[in-house]
Amino acid sequence: MSETGGCRGCGSPVPQRTSWSLVAATTALCLVSATSVWTAGAEPMSREEKQKLGNQVLEMFDHAYGNYMEHAYPADELMPLTCRGRVRGQEPSRGDVDDALGKFSLTLIDSLDTLVVLNKTKEFEDAVRKVLRDVNLDNDVVVSVFETNIRVLGGLLGGHSLAIMLKEKGEYMQWYNDELLQMAKQLGYKLLPAFNTTSGLPYPRINLKFGIRKPEARTGTETDTCTACAGTLILEFAALSRFTGATIFEEYARKALDFLWEKRQRSSNLVGVTINIHTGDWVRKDSGVGAGIDSYYEYLLKAYVLLGDDSFLERFNTHYDAIMRYISQPPLLLDVHIHKPMLNARTWMDALLAFFPGLQVLKGDIRPAIETHEMLYQVIKKHNFLPEAFTTDFRVHWAQHPLRPEFAESTYFLYKATGDPYYLEVGKTLIENLNKYARVPCGFAAMKDVRTGSHEDRMDSFFLAEMFKYLYLLFADKEDIIFDIEDYIFTTEAHLLPLWLSTTNQNISKKNTTSEYTELDDSNFDWTCPNTQILFPNDPLYAQSIREPLKNVVDKSCPRGLIRVEESFRSGAKPPLRARDFMATNPEHLEILKKMGVSLIHLKDGRVQLVQHAIQAASSIDAEDGLRFMQEMIELSSQQQKEQQLPPRAVQIVSHPFFGRVVLTAGPAQFGPDLSKHKETRGFVASSQPYNGCSELTNPEAVVGKIALIQRGQCMFAEKARNIQNAGAIGGIVIDDNEGSSSDTAPLFQMAGDGKETDDIKIPMLFLFSKEGSIILDAIREYEEVEVLLSDKAKDRDSEMENEDQPSSESDSQNQSPEQMTSGSHEVDLVDQESSEESSLNSHPESLFPADTDNAASPSPSEQTSNPTEYPETTSLDGECTDLDNQLQEQSDTEEDSNPNVSWGKKGQPIDSILADWNEDIEAFEMMEKDEL
Repeated sequence: MSETGGCRGCGSPVPQRTSWSLVAATTALCLVSATSVWTAGAEPMSREEKQKLGNQVLEMFDHAYGNYMEHAYPADELMPLTCRGRVRGQEPSRGDVDDALGKFSLTLIDSLDTLVVLNKTKEFEDAVRKVLRDVNLDNDVVVSVFETNIRVLGGLLGGHSLAIMLKEKGEYMQWYNDELLQMAKQLGYKLLPAFNTTSGLPYPRINLKFGIRKPEARTGTETDTCTACAGTLILEFAALSRFTGATIFEEYARKALDFLWEKRQRSSNLVGVTINIHTGDWVRKDSGVGAGIDSYYEYLLKAYVLLGDDSFLERFNTHYDAIMRYISQPPLLLDVHIHKPMLNARTWMDALLAFFPGLQVLKGDIRPAIETHEMLYQVIKKHNFLPEAFTTDFRVHWAQHPLRPEFAESTYFLYKATGDPYYLEVGKTLIENLNKYARVPCGFAAMKDVRTGSHEDRMDSFFLAEMFKYLYLLFADKEDIIFDIEDYIFTTEAHLLPLWLSTTNQNISKKNTTSEYTELDDSNFDWTCPNTQILFPNDPLYAQSIREPLKNVVDKSCPRGLIRVEESFRSGAKPPLRARDFMATNPEHLEILKKMGVSLIHLKDGRVQLVQHAIQAASSIDAEDGLRFMQEMIELSSQQQKEQQLPPRAVQIVSHPFFGRVVLTAGPAQFGPDLSKHKETRGFVASSQPYNGCSELTNPEAVVGKIALIQRGQCMFAEKARNIQNAGAIGGIVIDDNEGSSSDTAPLFQMAGDGKETDDIKIPMLFLFSKEGSIILDAIREYEEVEVLLSDKAKDRDSEMENEDQPSSESDSQNQSPEQMTSGSHEVDLVDQESSEESSLNSHPESLFPADTDNAASPSPSEQTSNPTEYPETTSLDGECTDLDNQLQEQSDTEEDSNPNVSWGKKGQPIDSILADWNEDIEAFEMMEKDEL
């Protein structure tokens, strides 16, 4: 997600602007006024250090781009762990992620304008020639309309914008004759059939060769699309119309935006995540600023900046008012329901919302931008990267990190708005973490798990399109850039479009649907063009004073609900029943459950099921206590599963030329030393003979003092471990015999014992799927001697072997909390405590492991067993901080019935409006725990 070159979009929203120079002038004025102040408390960075960091960014880009061109081009993306290109159809499907790939050299097109920003004009000219010579847009492949628009169409337009700029300067691109623009126009026409719907919202996918709904197209049957997918078209499509004079593109994009605006929820002025493209009905009714909606808001404001149409600003301001009223809970941004905006839809946030502080800079609302950015930075300092999703108490929810650039983007724009050198130090931390944890010999690898430091074999095109652009601009002075960045606006993929397009080919019919549906008061237009006296009210420490209270927010977050419990102790009132104290045979406890709206159901198999109906609680306070009780009971019931399920481990290649940069996700063993409690094992690897390790080794001299490689199959894991241990091995790595298996597509595998006593096994054992194992085997074939580290999480790279000093990380990955367990249904099954104080929990297949055999690539339901353990009576949950006010708002469909006697509104919203369309929200509620980024 992105902004224009500075604090853009400034000026009064009332008059229609008639000159692009006025746009640029107000933009520059706003930027100059904002950057004239920096906050004391952060030492200014010297020009020498900024240049050094800028040069480091250039070297990092060369490493990523050079390896793509050498090992992957003309493929769409680089696979940095295996040093080859990712070609659609030749690699295991990754689902919707692959819809960005269209066999059109995606990374090269996405990187075009980055080359110019980084002053690599000769490389840019060569890249344009390659695009014109090699790229084919007529491939029989189904692609995402959204991704193709922002990455490919945006990349071609950004390349064209800077090509004509360079041509005007007279040194480069003198041969250029709008060839990139013609390719963009060709692609635009290929995308137009997607808009053939009654609503004007585009289909989410299209076949580049056959379009929509033809038998050979293999698409056109979809009914739903995300709001961002339909609402993130106007910049690229309008620019294409303004460049070419073909008005149809801007008309189609405007029609889609108009329809989304008309379908907003009128009482809250919010939009949902997913909408039916034919009926306009909201399919998912949760609303936030992250995945699924993010760039819709961004493009409303930027469409005003680029096109000068006041209606876009009016719409954005209306939405922004609703966002700050309902979604913003500083420093958090939490999803809510569009019909019940006082009710939170989830207790976690996704990484894509990191763009929002940058958008708030464009809006001019600096204080919440600083707050949210600082909260995100604290999460990064704890985990080195921003997890794909994290909870309200800042624990990992989804552990992946595909090298997203949104946080770097917001860092750049906050620095441009404040001039505070603190943000230069933030950028320096990002550079260090990328080099320390993501850099591999063939580029930069996405993080598969930020907790262990394991890698994923992907380097998305947006990493080159956005990350290096924002980091370089952060440290660059104006004279370091060969053109005036303030003359351009950034798209959501950070592609550059010139502001002079606002007065070019304006023959577009504009339907202003804004004032038909809402009355806007003047407060909607506050903060449009801030000045330093507003941003920093006579206090040079203003920004620092906002950040300071958030310095320890990640490590010291505590629920407001527990505060209420503590207050009840002080007041002498009886504290609510805790799950750890509950006894199903205690009549008093059963009465308390009834008061909290919790029903106890005896099942035929002897178990007891607890179900909460909030409307049956005696009061809203009792309902809150009941919700807390159910959450605690869910955690207690799943405790046995957590104890059985060991976390993933890491195999890190530390020898030349890897030096610890390649980290492979490994499955743990239920026998041998626990790597989380014992020192990691480091040694060279050697293949055992026989390779399956099922009998006494015939080559003990080869594995003695080394880590033995063994193939899975034909005997128990424990037997393999004993055989290599007897041969003198110091550890073992079992490689899956199922060719093509990968941790990218299969659930984590855990090696079980053989049903016997395994205390005799003293060496650590880890499991690698076939793809990860082949990386080690390929390294052995190429370098002969390969040294690895077996550990619970990746360690810092070996600086001595690498002969270079690496700066230490600002954060330590120790003491990281495990992924928070969440549940969308407040039901808990317990064994009847009249006969046994035991609990059981039905688990998802991917969270259990095979028991005694190792003849399957991944666990199947038939291999899973449930082993009840003694019900814990003294478990303390005080350390498990959760935002109970937010949990209170996570009700399943079995919990939420209409009841006029219970009001959940925190701001006095009428109960009728909260319950009016509850039934139509049930389906969205059930999907809440299934949604994916």
